[in-house]
Amino acid sequence: MVQRLLEPGEIEALDHTSIPRLLLPDARSLFTTRAARLRQLAGNQIKGIPVGETLSGYLNLMAALVDAQAAVLRTLPPDTFALPDAADIQLAIDHHMPPLPVSGQRPAVWRRVFDAILDQLDSLAASQPQLAVVLAELRALDASELEGCADAVLSELTEGVHPLHAPFVAAALQVMWTARASQLNGRSVQPLVTNTLCPVCGAHPVASAIRIGGQSQGYRYLHCSCCASEWHMVRVKCSCCENTSKVAYQSIEPEEGAPDPANKANDPSKVARAETCDDCHTYRKIFNQEHDLHVEPLADDLASLALDLLVGEAGYSRASGNPLLWFNAE
Repeated sequence: MVQRLLEPGEIEALDHTSIPRLLLPDARSLFTTRAARLRQLAGNQIKGIPVGETLSGYLNLMAALVDAQAAVLRTLPPDTFALPDAADIQLAIDHHMPPLPVSGQRPAVWRRVFDAILDQLDSLAASQPQLAVVLAELRALDASELEGCADAVLSELTEGVHPLHAPFVAAALQVMWTARASQLNGRSVQPLVTNTLCPVCGAHPVASAIRIGGQSQGYRYLHCSCCASEWHMVRVKCSCCENTSKVAYQSIEPEEGAPDPANKANDPSKVARAETCDDCHTYRKIFNQEHDLHVEPLADDLASLALDLLVGEAGYSRASGNPLLWFNAE
């Protein structure tokens, strides 16, 4: 029997109970898994995502930061990550708004998470003077400066935020929002008016992934840069402007040459690709679990800077940034 491929409009019309619309994060394992993936990438062990020596050092540093995220999540009391009132959550859901919005007022307790992450990194800073300087600068920020940095991070603004400070602030916010998102009832969360923002917190996706296993087999999900929730979006559709007519894919050919055409799985050239759109001239990366079981969108996006350079030279702009890598205005 020959299966017919469904067009994007037909896929969207399917019964959404058969396609998991939303995959909430498992906060207990997310950061541990991400740190392990970052170290694999730093060791240039992932075919399809080549990593040079300079980037390797940064990935190892970010792996240590993600380890600190995991440790803080384990050690801080559960009430640190308490959800808002049930009535407030339901009101947001009823109006198709994110129940844990990154905009507006945030719980002040996130600063406790921030302080705990810095404490976790002190042992590493003892042997890395540059990290010690950054941690000292972060601790010297007063409450107003720290909240201003958090505002810039959540709004993805490069103005007024130190590029070396931002990843550490972003890390604390990620722990806060991921822990809270993991406690939601995913079935009750409703899609937003636009499918290009996270239905849980309203943040931009960092990348997308084609998932395998169960009802998610073969479907594409956008991965939230803040709370790590994933939501379904059909393939061959721009995750920035949602147009479908001018979407294309760019990838880096592996050094060993073209893959064996007889082996359609484990194709390194399809692990990491840039989905470009000639309508809005942006791109966002898409990682394929069918070709690498251990795809981790945020880590893989951070490590695949060579792909950013490739599509940037072709005239495309990133649709959104990676919270663990910031550049200044220049």
